[in-house]
Amino acid sequence: MTICGRRWLKINIVMEPILVEPISDFLIGIIGAGVETGAESEDSHGTINCYLEQPDQDNDTLETVLRQVSTYLEELASLFKVALPVLTSTMIGEEDWGKNWKKHFKPFAIVPGLVISPTWEKYEKAPGELLLEMDPGMAFGTGHHATTTLSLVFLQEVLASSDRNWKVLDVGTGTGILGMAAVLFGADDVTAIDNDPDAVRAAEENVVRNGLQDHMRVGFGPLPVLKGKHQLVVANIVQDVLLQIAADLARLTAIGGVLILSGILAGDQVGNVAGRYGEEGFVLEKERAEGEWVVLKFEKRD
Repeated sequence: MTICGRRWLKINIVMEPILVEPISDFLIGIIGAGVETGAESEDSHGTINCYLEQPDQDNDTLETVLRQVSTYLEELASLFKVALPVLTSTMIGEEDWGKNWKKHFKPFAIVPGLVISPTWEKYEKAPGELLLEMDPGMAFGTGHHATTTLSLVFLQEVLASSDRNWKVLDVGTGTGILGMAAVLFGADDVTAIDNDPDAVRAAEENVVRNGLQDHMRVGFGPLPVLKGKHQLVVANIVQDVLLQIAADLARLTAIGGVLILSGILAGDQVGNVAGRYGEEGFVLEKERAEGEWVVLKFEKRD
């Protein structure tokens, strides 16, 4: 989908690999940008490209964003005692934005038995293999990030542990990966929400593209107005938002239900999130980590 006139600020940052995760977290959680990075095995590891929509192309706004990022890079380099990352930026149009995604997004097995493939790549799945065809559209989220992978591992385990009729809520769905995977893993009824209209549009299109519309609905709307109880709730966001929405997630999770929280950095954030959700009646059952990222699995108790 092309929306005329939209332009993006592209920021390229070259850094020591140890800074990739904290800088990505800052760009996603604080700046609200979409981020692409190379895997540790790739030559591009240590380089981040981030994209931030700038519809008004206001110079003061651009300078404020770049100054905020630069200040953070200086603080981080000092903290880790490494060389200062090199930052460059440019404005790109819609067509160039799309080309960048297509260049970096190839079919890959995100967890054993589930392959994510972009719509512009032809992929023949093996017998017994599950396949999701994706187009990020104007949203971000192709499944490469550790928070998505770790969430999927828990989703796969939980949905395989029982043949009950699972009612699932995916909060902050992005391009819809977690919700769609839940359907493929056996969930009967999935509701996915996001507060970004571009994400909702992309997720809706991906759901239809994969023929999952009978089992999954995507909506745009505030969490507090959502009703009903869900046996499984998953939210892959960032710590600050997870803390803010704890009461709502508790209200929407059935007694005995499972809550999977992702987007959490190792260290203090784990204790912060576990403590807050403990106040809402959740018991931490298990956690998984990859690099600096941690995913927590809770059970809702009386």
